[in-house]
Amino acid sequence: MENVIAGNGTANDGIIKNGVCSSESDNGSCDVWSCKDSDSSSADHLVIMVHGILGSASDWKFAAEQFVRMLPDKVIVHCSERNVSRLTLDGVDVMGERLAEEVLQVIQRKPNLRKISFIAHSVGGLVARYAIGRLYRSPQKENLEDSAADAHEEDLKATIGGLEAINFITVATPHLGSRWNKQVPFLFGVTAFEKAAGLVIHWIFKRTGRHLFLTDDDEGQPPLLKRMIEDYGGCFFMSALCTFKRRVVYSNVGYDHIVGWRTSSIRRDNKLPKWEDYVNEKYPHIVYEERCKASDAEQSDLVTIEDNYSDKLEEELVTGLSRLSWEKVDVSFHTCRQRFAAHSVIQVKDHIMHMEGADVIQHLIDHFLV
Repeated sequence: MENVIAGNGTANDGIIKNGVCSSESDNGSCDVWSCKDSDSSSADHLVIMVHGILGSASDWKFAAEQFVRMLPDKVIVHCSERNVSRLTLDGVDVMGERLAEEVLQVIQRKPNLRKISFIAHSVGGLVARYAIGRLYRSPQKENLEDSAADAHEEDLKATIGGLEAINFITVATPHLGSRWNKQVPFLFGVTAFEKAAGLVIHWIFKRTGRHLFLTDDDEGQPPLLKRMIEDYGGCFFMSALCTFKRRVVYSNVGYDHIVGWRTSSIRRDNKLPKWEDYVNEKYPHIVYEERCKASDAEQSDLVTIEDNYSDKLEEELVTGLSRLSWEKVDVSFHTCRQRFAAHSVIQVKDHIMHMEGADVIQHLIDHFLV
């Protein structure tokens, strides 16, 4: 049974459910924390959850409540709202700027925070990557701003919004874009369909569609996703990613008709693993796990590609992101009733229809660094 408590002026309602409190602001964001005062006062780890295209803060409701229920004295969860619904069509960069501003506002409201992590679904993963590039603070800059003469060692590290960066986790995110063969599975891998989609995608998904299909050409600059594999134009995209202690990608190996396995797992075709349908009682839908070490561009595998701009561009994205270490977790819902909704099931977007993905959320929590 749920009990409703009075809001604090910044939220419409405060809801208590199984020891978990949540509040929804007037603009739709959702904060989730432990109702136990001793837990909430000691929680110093901010977890930012970012939804995907045409989504809302409620998409992460189940995962947010599970996080706080299992880590009550460790985390406070904020489900982002700044880019809800059709605002997700404005472009990855515009959404990233909004998210960065939103995160700073949350940090300002909660002065006891020390750590920060991001968990993002679908295109929200790209938005989060852009936002951390804006939120990155180098050690040198912090030293200049630090008025204390004897700064502690932790003060000399790079931060995200002034907080220690811990986990950066994406779930079914098209890190390599959606332009290449079989990266948008519902196009069936038919080259003609894929080429046509690249020409008309902006009619449906506006500026975000151009970014996903790498057809954007802002004032002669490279496509945004290519810019985001380095520190570019005042945005510290790669330095920010490097700051996190963990970088993790969760990917659907099949039945995700929106985001392909290759693009969500940051792999080349010949690096996609052979997985087996084995039974893991705790995580029945986790079928493969891999820890990929960082590799220098010079050490990358020699890949034979045709003299084609698209192929070369995809290879640049893979190589650029592979300069950092990644944990890769592959997921399969091929035996589930809702397997054709794998893109939503992996997130448990709806706590009734998509509950078959609950073990993925459990895996995410069990491996989360606090």
